[in-house]
Amino acid sequence: MKKIAIVVFSFMAAFSAMAQTDDPVIMKINGKSITRSEFEYSFNKNNSDGVLDKKTVEEYVPLYVDFKLKVAEAESQRLDTLSSIRKELDGYKEQMVIPTIVDSAFIEREALRTYENTAARFEGQDLLNASHILVLLRQDATAEDEQKAKVRIDSIYDALRDVPQDQLAAKFAELAKVVSDDKGSAQRGGALGQFGRGMMIPDFENAAYALKAGEMSAPVKSTVGYHIIYLTDRHPFEPYEYHRDNIIRFLEQRGIKEASANAYIDSIARQKGVARAEVVDELHAQIMAADAEQKNLAQEYYDGTLMYEVAKKDVWDKAQKDTAGQAAYFKANKKKYVWESPRFCGIIIHAKDAETVKKAKKLLKGVAEENYSKTLTAELNKDSVKLVRVERGIYKQGDNANVDNLVFKQKTELKPRKDFPVTDVYGKKAKAPRSYVDVRGQVTTDYQNELEKQWVDGLRKKFSVEVYDDVVKTVNKH
Repeated sequence: MKKIAIVVFSFMAAFSAMAQTDDPVIMKINGKSITRSEFEYSFNKNNSDGVLDKKTVEEYVPLYVDFKLKVAEAESQRLDTLSSIRKELDGYKEQMVIPTIVDSAFIEREALRTYENTAARFEGQDLLNASHILVLLRQDATAEDEQKAKVRIDSIYDALRDVPQDQLAAKFAELAKVVSDDKGSAQRGGALGQFGRGMMIPDFENAAYALKAGEMSAPVKSTVGYHIIYLTDRHPFEPYEYHRDNIIRFLEQRGIKEASANAYIDSIARQKGVARAEVVDELHAQIMAADAEQKNLAQEYYDGTLMYEVAKKDVWDKAQKDTAGQAAYFKANKKKYVWESPRFCGIIIHAKDAETVKKAKKLLKGVAEENYSKTLTAELNKDSVKLVRVERGIYKQGDNANVDNLVFKQKTELKPRKDFPVTDVYGKKAKAPRSYVDVRGQVTTDYQNELEKQWVDGLRKKFSVEVYDDVVKTVNKH
């Protein structure tokens, strides 16, 4: 039988009944009950240590009501049935379910299969641990090059073969660091680590397998050059039990637990003849029923996803795109957008020479400010040689050294751009914003906030709201 490490909620019904008495309803939004624990979860999370703008329970209640009203509006528009939203919510359910399932039998089978595949590569032969010294020989080496390499490897071998056996390993490592052309292994005294059949160049491998532990080979030629090999150790490939824990750790790093959970869910779906999503829903419901923290987290994700979607659709996108609304809002609230000092509204022109600046200013006569940059780029940068670079903006004194010098007459140093030695400006000074465009970012934010306030006021009229003050008073006090 499969060993599935998943909580079995045999006491679910009793737990549910108990929860209903211990977790009273704190409010109802559009007839939907919200429990005290759900409210507490949100309140405590958003008013934890480190939160700058902490709220009291009484201050947080209307904020939470507004949040739930937006969710109710999303549900009334059936946004929760959109395929994109369903996909996102179903994906979150899987993220919650997968970590709770571990099919240990599946993992054991994969570990054993990994061991057997690895063992088969070694064909029943020993594992070796060796070091080497390499004299590199290029594929296009001449006979003279080969003779030089042979003389060099022989001289190294002569220096090693008379070393006493008890000193050979240390002397070999010392010499490898100095003379070996394999710079990677040279740093480790020539050490190559553990290997088996099929993992090294055949000529090298055959020579290594002919050695006993503690023995050194004579020079061996391979496709990359000449080697001297010192065999540190050799032993049979260990049984599965020896490698099991390391294999399991290796597989876990590569997501075996997730793979086992997915395989389990798929197998249950096949056995029951249902869709995979149905199995995930069932497991997710079990988790929600048994773990209040996970239930609140899942509810928060659901609510947050719907709230974002409906607010984006009904308020945020509208505020961004409604330029007429932005203009009207600016006109009605001009006093909010005064400047404490004049601004320069226009462009900074970086040009190849003074004649180009003169031509640029002539081109801009009668052109709308928002088209300054496009006009100059189109007319003066037609060829491969670029004559101008343009910066457009609204600058107060201190924002830009060039504007400070040329517009506000400050004694700042001009900062021309590389390859464009002449700098000038074109535009106007303004004491106050001329239209909403001059303060568009601030206006858009304020307009969005106003639209959201109107929207929420409408939701409060559209949906019923009941808050039970006696339960509110018990938050975090039961």
